[in-house]
Amino acid sequence: MTTRLRRTVVTLADVREAAEALLEPVPDGPDLNEMSAALIRLAVCASVCTLDPAAIHDATQGALDAGASPEQVHETLVLVSALGVHTLMEGTRHLSAILRERGTPPVAVDDERARLRARLQGDDPYWTDFNREIPGFLDALLEHSPDAYQGFFAYCALPWRSGAVCGRLKELIAMACDATPTHRYLPGLRLHLTNAVRLGAGRVAISRALDIAAAAPSHPGVPAAL
Repeated sequence: MTTRLRRTVVTLADVREAAEALLEPVPDGPDLNEMSAALIRLAVCASVCTLDPAAIHDATQGALDAGASPEQVHETLVLVSALGVHTLMEGTRHLSAILRERGTPPVAVDDERARLRARLQGDDPYWTDFNREIPGFLDALLEHSPDAYQGFFAYCALPWRSGAVCGRLKELIAMACDATPTHRYLPGLRLHLTNAVRLGAGRVAISRALDIAAAAPSHPGVPAAL
């Protein structure tokens, strides 16, 4: 019989508290400029956890009016669309944990899996930080589906290859989406906040991004086409 996890409710106050703890040693730095704030606002409205069509429309116009290019707007949407991988992260590692409890041994890391891990993860410190916040996921994904493992890396890399939006802003966008009232995904918040700081974001810009996230609309549902 598997151990039943106790349900834990993460509140918006918990989200802010986690952020403030990480921000304690971070200098203030400059505020977000108008365009960066507009792209973050678009991201949290377009996030699958919010997905408000009217808000997406208004936020897209706002981002363009603030000086964002169509390429920057679309790259933001591609970045945010990967939020669905959190289903993969939480579901896959729980599947592995349950199988271990039931006595099913892990699949051996064969030559194919070893080559994939060396090529896609290697010794990149990003994935060390990732494994600290979401432990066991990458190993579990590689175990259950080398195809999904490759797909995860390929899709998540898309918005980083084109480079229309700078890396620091990408991390702030991802952090804000993880902090929205309808998501509150602390592992991602911690990971992306830490990366944003590493790329030069200060306390003021991060706090502003969190304020934008906290004001994101609730998920209204998406109507069918007429």
